[in-house]
Amino acid sequence: MRNKTQFSGSLKIGFLFFSFLLIFIFILRSSFFFPISQPQTHLSNTTISPEASDSEATKSEPPPCLTGTCTKIPPSLANVIIHYATTNVTPQQTINEISVSARVLQKKSPCNFLVFGLGHDSLMWTSLNHGGRTVFLEEDKAWIGKISEIFPLLESYHVVYDTKVRDAEELMKMGMEEEDCQTVTDPRFSKCKLALKGFPSEIYDIDWDVIMVDAPTGYFEGAPGRMSAIYTAGLMARNREEGETDVFVHDVDRVVEDKFSRGFLCEGYLSEQEGRIRHFTIPSHRARMGRPFCPQNN
Repeated sequence: MRNKTQFSGSLKIGFLFFSFLLIFIFILRSSFFFPISQPQTHLSNTTISPEASDSEATKSEPPPCLTGTCTKIPPSLANVIIHYATTNVTPQQTINEISVSARVLQKKSPCNFLVFGLGHDSLMWTSLNHGGRTVFLEEDKAWIGKISEIFPLLESYHVVYDTKVRDAEELMKMGMEEEDCQTVTDPRFSKCKLALKGFPSEIYDIDWDVIMVDAPTGYFEGAPGRMSAIYTAGLMARNREEGETDVFVHDVDRVVEDKFSRGFLCEGYLSEQEGRIRHFTIPSHRARMGRPFCPQNN
């Protein structure tokens, strides 16, 4: 989710282009969804001479908005543009990878968006889900405090993971073989050791429309790894009341992210892969009882 020392000039230029493209899209959506109002004529008690009427009337009329309506850029979008235009720190995902989830958010927002990890891209994700609820789950309590000082409106929660990357192979075997890990239920009540049970209660009560797994840390043997995060994301998607959830997993070039996303989010639900990000579309299993954990053609 984050690389605190990463600097990328070319990515920054690309992201600035993406930001201004986002403004353009917002303007087009505003003009499309909001009716164009006709300018109102205000009468006054002032008498205007015939000779001055044309020129005075011209001066008194405000210039029309180019889009037909004077809609301001939302504060969240303004903040994200200012932030990324004035910082040397850029998101870890490439613009092509970001575009995969941005297209989904464009269709689904405002929606419920759950993100595993809090980083330099968090302000961007919140802005792409303007009007919806975006929640971040972060392993580093000190990092939450630092980000909260800069962006106090971001909603984030501290979570604790009890797994290690070095145990991934054993956890994978357990998850694939034990019946409890192939049973769809609320993660709080699951008997599978991969299910995360320590989130705030409301995290489990919400039907998440989009889930991004870009944390916890997973690049060394002693790190917690994303085994439980990937499994729990898939379980929450299946356990929603109805509809479907778009789940994204970043860093699938690494062994854990590759195997666990294919194993627990399922090849049959794989929609797209771009670079190091993989997109799965997982339907509710409660809406149609009897679905296998993974599609049978998986």
